[in-house]
Amino acid sequence: MPRAHANGLELEYDTFGDPTDQPLVLVMGLGAQMITWEDGFCALLAACGFFVVRYDNRDVGLSTYFDDAPTPDIAALAAGDRTTAAYDLSDLADDAIGLFDALGIARAHVVGASMGGMIVQQLAIDHPDRLLSLTSIMSTTGDPAVGHPEPFALAILTRPPVEGRSQAIEDSVNAYRALGSPGYPDNDAFLLAKAGAHYDRARNPAGTLRHAAAVLASGDRTAKLSEVRLPAMVIHGDADALINVSGGKATAEAIPGAELLIIPGMGHNLPRPVWGEVVDAIVTVTSRA
Repeated sequence: MPRAHANGLELEYDTFGDPTDQPLVLVMGLGAQMITWEDGFCALLAACGFFVVRYDNRDVGLSTYFDDAPTPDIAALAAGDRTTAAYDLSDLADDAIGLFDALGIARAHVVGASMGGMIVQQLAIDHPDRLLSLTSIMSTTGDPAVGHPEPFALAILTRPPVEGRSQAIEDSVNAYRALGSPGYPDNDAFLLAKAGAHYDRARNPAGTLRHAAAVLASGDRTAKLSEVRLPAMVIHGDADALINVSGGKATAEAIPGAELLIIPGMGHNLPRPVWGEVVDAIVTVTSRA
């Protein structure tokens, strides 16, 4: 897969569709590699007339790691001391703009999931002239009063990493089951294959911790989101245990004119049975650009 030099980093990316079509950039979440955007989902978007780009954020997958950074103090960050965060969401948004520049993209539609939704929100705040539209999926505004996780989901997010391939895969499968969509459960064979593919491609638990620090260091975007003047779509599952649906509702309320799609039975993933509905929503908001 190709790499782009962006914002002083190397970002791994790949593409789907015709480069002459409108660019649509997919931004993944905390500790999640770009292949979490499944090939079939990307192909559906490309079939709708988009040049689809997905990439690994810094500190995950095959992009640049920040291994020389200090270990974040999560408790201090939660209390407001941001000194141990190696970077914040604005830096991650700048990475996306660096990728745009490297690929010759003047403006793009952007779609982000979870922390990726936070990044595309930050893109709309920091770089509105580079965006055509934004779609924020299973995300939140940074306001601690909304989007809160269920206790068991927070425990999964904060658990220490396990050692060894078999244990790591088992741990991932358990997390996928717990955080996935109750209305659209995945079968064990799919989850095992997914966990194995992600483990074998790359693994960087320290980077996941730095991602969490970036989220905590970035604060509440609500006030700035009220100044966004771009077509916006917000998508959330009503069964999301990691980021409560209140986070999606607050995002839609914060961005003037944003549309909100709540999908019954969807948790903190994009199960295949909802792909059509999600793609339709993305097409709808892009048509307003």
